[in-house]
Amino acid sequence: MIRLNNKHNSGMSQDPAELRFEADLSLQRLTPRLEAYWDSVQLENALRHEFQLRLDTVWAELFQLLVELYGWRYDFFYHLESILLTAAAAWAERPETLRAVDRKRINNPDWFLSQKVVGGALYVDLFSENLSKLRESIGYFQQLGLTYLHLMPLFAVRPGDSDGGYAISNYRSVDPRLGTIDDLRQLADDLREAGICLVLDFVFNHTSDDHYWAKQAQAGNREYQQFYYLFPSREIPDQYEATLREIFPTVRRGNFTWHDGMQEWVWTTFNSFQWDLNYSNPAVFRAMLEEMFFLAQTGVDILRLDAVAFIWKEMGTSCENLEGAHKLVQAYNRLAHIATPGLVFKSEAIVHPDEVVRYIGSNKCQISYNPTLMALLWESLATTETRLLRKSLSHRHQLPEHTGWVNYLRCHDDIGWTFDDADAAALGINAFDHRQFLNSFYTGQYPGSFARGVPFQEHPDTGDVRIAGTLASLAGLEQAIENNDKVAIEMAVRRMLLLQGITLAVSGIPLLYLGEEWGMLNDYDFVKDPAKAGDTRWVHRPKMQWEFLESLNEDFEEGVAPLRRRIFRSLQQLISIRKTLPALAGQDMELVEVRNDHVLCFVRENSGNRLIVVGNFSSQPQTFAGNRLRTGGLGRFFEDAITKKTHATSEDLMLAPYEIMWLCRV
Repeated sequence: MIRLNNKHNSGMSQDPAELRFEADLSLQRLTPRLEAYWDSVQLENALRHEFQLRLDTVWAELFQLLVELYGWRYDFFYHLESILLTAAAAWAERPETLRAVDRKRINNPDWFLSQKVVGGALYVDLFSENLSKLRESIGYFQQLGLTYLHLMPLFAVRPGDSDGGYAISNYRSVDPRLGTIDDLRQLADDLREAGICLVLDFVFNHTSDDHYWAKQAQAGNREYQQFYYLFPSREIPDQYEATLREIFPTVRRGNFTWHDGMQEWVWTTFNSFQWDLNYSNPAVFRAMLEEMFFLAQTGVDILRLDAVAFIWKEMGTSCENLEGAHKLVQAYNRLAHIATPGLVFKSEAIVHPDEVVRYIGSNKCQISYNPTLMALLWESLATTETRLLRKSLSHRHQLPEHTGWVNYLRCHDDIGWTFDDADAAALGINAFDHRQFLNSFYTGQYPGSFARGVPFQEHPDTGDVRIAGTLASLAGLEQAIENNDKVAIEMAVRRMLLLQGITLAVSGIPLLYLGEEWGMLNDYDFVKDPAKAGDTRWVHRPKMQWEFLESLNEDFEEGVAPLRRRIFRSLQQLISIRKTLPALAGQDMELVEVRNDHVLCFVRENSGNRLIVVGNFSSQPQTFAGNRLRTGGLGRFFEDAITKKTHATSEDLMLAPYEIMWLCRV
């Protein structure tokens, strides 16, 4: 038998051949139990064969991951068997329509890297009240050009403050205000029919304090108390606190919450009502695996792994980005490959750029938010220079094969300035001072700022702060409308379209936060709701105004309506053009040096198709030699796919303030 390591969390070092032998031996011993399960559910032989082929392919890798995570436990093989049978049940129960999707995606693992994939994200209640009404909006998503829809957390949550839906009480029940699980399944079917993939959150770092497991723990059930981190005194929490950072310092200092009923300290990284799960317990791993497969069976195509950086804890560390976290993600990925192979993982790791990329891989998260790009696009607008953005793109944007970025400008969350200090230093920029400048600029405190952002979670000791605000308000539209300044309004719209044009053309999946297509401004009325008043992120989560859509085709000459119509039509056009440009598929991208610090220029190439993207981040016109584009492979003449204007490389190229061009060969 395999030599189990009895030291908690130390993993195991073995000869690869020996480990492979033990993996094969363990699978041989588990096979009779697997066959007995197939017989009990009367699964047809062809489906058994499909499962077995995938199992044989990844078993050795999965076995090693689980040994490294849990091999020290005396009951390891019990949990190993339970995990395998959980995956088998997921495949046996998989609807045939989803199995058909699985088979297509196995043969096309890069399906999400198509230029036709364009995403949108929304809160169901703020957009369409409930899931049934959201089905009525599928035509709207198609009209805008979306083929990927991320629904923010919609499962049952605790009463009152639920951290925007991230304090889940039941992973198998939709919030009754939004509908039912059957409504969700019907929506997923309708979206699939319309060519739109569904994205949901897998909130697996923590549960709500009123989840069944947490309630059982509070009732004294020892089994479920081991699902969480509970401590009778401050001794151990204080040892952990010495190396932990505070995520929500204005809500609660520290990372632990005292529970009077249990007389225990509970690990709560985020809010006091969000209890961190104890993944050193394999029962937690298996229990959350069941929840993951339940979500997969609703018809979801992509699972966003929430707070992935925090899921593994070790004394004396920051308890972020630890090897255990990566092994957990890999193990879940391998199990999904076996039982729900069409399912894709999206990483939500808003951490240092070097750590973000470690979660990305075909055997980890196939796609990932790109927080560094988001931060540096805003940084470039504030400084009017692209030096730091180009520095980062030059060595941080390329990803492994069969993976891709999710590029966004705003989301439900805040903006943190997650650029690399060393990148900044190489350009002579003091990172700390620069972040203070950006915070001042985007909260409107810096002289001449166009932004109307709001501080989020300002740390009283370090001065660290993040930024909340809609795309339009941060880009200057709110201030310009307040001042009735037509020139400023024009500049704000140009900034918005510049940023959108970059995210639609840079390699990866572009993701809009719904409302951006109308230039929606900050909603300061959130403070009227006691459940939201303490969280300034609600300022950039406005409720959809459906009268905007009604005004699309009406003839207005004055006021805000034509402005909204222009923003919508311009974005709709960019999305439509993107889908016609095969150069924007895949992930090949190369920067072009134009010797102008106000300009970003890069080449996209795919299957012999080339496109050069040029953007001016300055409020002043910028020029550079067109000959530099000739060397980028465009030849003597090129056409802007957006305006259809033709230019010659023998002439200087002039960019208007905040102008973006997508340049193709003529």
